[in-house]
Parts: sequence; structure tokens; C-alpha cells
Amino acid sequence: MSGHSKWATTKHKKAVIDAKRGKLFAKLIKNIEVAARMGGGDPGGNPTLYDAIQKAKKSSVPNDNIDRAVKRGSGAEAGGAEYQTIMYEGYGPNGVAMLVECLTDNRNRAAADVRTAMSRNGGSLADPNSVAYLFNRKGVIVLAKEQDGKSLSEDDVMEAVLEAGAEEVNDLGESWEVVTEATDVVGARTALQDAGIDYESAEVQFVPSMTVELDADGAGKIFRLIDALEDSDDVQNVYANFDVSDEIMEAANA
Repeated sequence: MSGHSKWATTKHKKAVIDAKRGKLFAKLIKNIEVAARMGGGDPGGNPTLYDAIQKAKKSSVPNDNIDRAVKRGSGAEAGGAEYQTIMYEGYGPNGVAMLVECLTDNRNRAAADVRTAMSRNGGSLADPNSVAYLFNRKGVIVLAKEQDGKSLSEDDVMEAVLEAGAEEVNDLGESWEVVTEATDVVGARTALQDAGIDYESAEVQFVPSMTVELDADGAGKIFRLIDALEDSDDVQNVYANFDVSDEIMEAANA
């Protein structure tokens, strides 16, 4: 799998303990609000909400915050904002294609934040549909290899999800990544649960169909750009079609 997946997994783990935890919490809460507004406040009947809550819990968001977000989104409690999803397309250093997904109640602010982060870090915005064709919507499930004192093998994971639409299982170091069609992510997640396997996150993402290999210098530039974009409260996800070697990734993590 691409280095971007490894990087995203590493950032997810670090985000729980670093100084940006408050920003991560706010974005996870926003996801919960929107999921509740779109599909109702019952996680049992709203798989998107269920997975948004699961991801928030795995990132140590307090239960009270989660409950209030569900109530705001479903209308049971006042104070929910009217968020809209906006996708910006662009290029980073070394011609890396990028999709920047925003969830915002202020379109002008979101656009300004993305434009500023791009221009200050060697990137540029592109016309609609000029980059999106390089990505496919896929279901992505991440699960820890070590669970309850046992080590999950690739065969263990594949056996659980193969009949539920899994396309591939990728090694992310300390985690396994299951990739499905976007419409199969809930079925694959449920199959894992039925097999007694816990998971870290299950969501639909934009996965690149081709990647650009980066050296250490190029990787540093794209990581800085992604950090700058994700520093905006309006930016929910950044997808990019770069790949880097394990050695470069380890150096970046250090």
C-alpha cells in the first residue's frame, strides 16, 4: 500500500497524545454531528454514525462529547451547525496529486485556509475534476495486529473478510489495512466483528490509483504541506498519491 496510508496511520496514533489532540477531537465530533444529521441519531440504524463514534472512541474522545454531538446532529439538542462538504483539488511539490476534503459552515474561510496552506508550502489549487480521476472511493478498515495478547495474521484477517467483499489486505507495520469497494465497508467491518476481531477505524476514503515515488526531500515537503492543510479546522481529510520507502517513513516518524 502507499506510503501515504502508513503515514496516515502513524499520524492517527500520534494525534491522540500530541498537542493537536483538541483539533483532532473537534474534527471527529464534527463527523459525528454530520452523520447523525444525515442518517439519524441511532447508531444501530446508521452505520456511518456507528463508525464515526467508533473512531472517536478509539481516539479517546470523551463519551459525553460524543453523546452531545449525536444529540446536536439529530436535533435532540440545540446548537448544531449547518456543515457542508467541499472537495478541493490541487498539486503538491513534485507533482503529487491532492484532494482536500473540507467540512465547514463557512465556505469562504475554508477556501482561504486551503489556498494559503497550498501557496505557502509549494502547492497549488487545480480546476475541478483535474485530479479526482486519479483516485477511487474505497472502503478502508484499519485494525491492530496485536489483539487480546494474540497476533493476527494476514490469513486470519482475509479469512474473516473475504466473503464480505474485501479486495486486499495490506501490511501497515503494526496494523492491517483492509480495502473494499465503498459499498462493502460496512459488511466487511461487520464480518470482522462477527469473527471477534476489533478494528480501529472503518470509513470510505479516496485511494490513489497510481502513486508518485518521493525521496526524503520530497517526502519532507509533502508532509509539511499536509500538516499545514490539516491545521485548518475546516479540513477533515487530505488524500495524496505519493509513496515513500519504509526507510524514509521511519526517518520521518523519528
